[in-house]
Amino acid sequence: MRFLIIFLMSFGMALSSHAQTQKDTILFNPGMPDSLLWSTDSALKADANLIFTGKVIKGTASYYSAKFEGVKTASGERFSNKAFTGASNSLPIGTWVKVTNTKNGKWVVVKINDKMHPKMKKKGRVIDLTRAAAKKLQFLSSGLTKVKLEVVEPPMGKNI
Repeated sequence: MRFLIIFLMSFGMALSSHAQTQKDTILFNPGMPDSLLWSTDSALKADANLIFTGKVIKGTASYYSAKFEGVKTASGERFSNKAFTGASNSLPIGTWVKVTNTKNGKWVVVKINDKMHPKMKKKGRVIDLTRAAAKKLQFLSSGLTKVKLEVVEPPMGKNI
């Protein structure tokens, strides 16, 4: 009986270690910036267990120009078009937001790390995203899209 229990335990561990994909290993690498962990095609989409705070904002999203690459954001971080971050004037720095493209249902979770130019609010803009986030939401070619922002609790276990 003891042998059977040991065998089953080791067989289960072997199965669970093979169940993890290379993609999962990369996504859960603690050395990666948090903003790269949350994308619409990640394994986290199904298991994200997002906790919504109830705050919802609707409006238009745009994305940053490439000329801002490396420029310091309002949070002090350097801007990267490869990260999943955004700028907003209606949400505090450090807020995590699920951004849904209302035209196609694609979504991504980003961290607010910058403020938009005040003129953007007059144009109906609620968020300015990185190119990586805009690509996931599939609005690179149009430049603008209608979105729904839902504030979520920070992802657990991440270095925020």
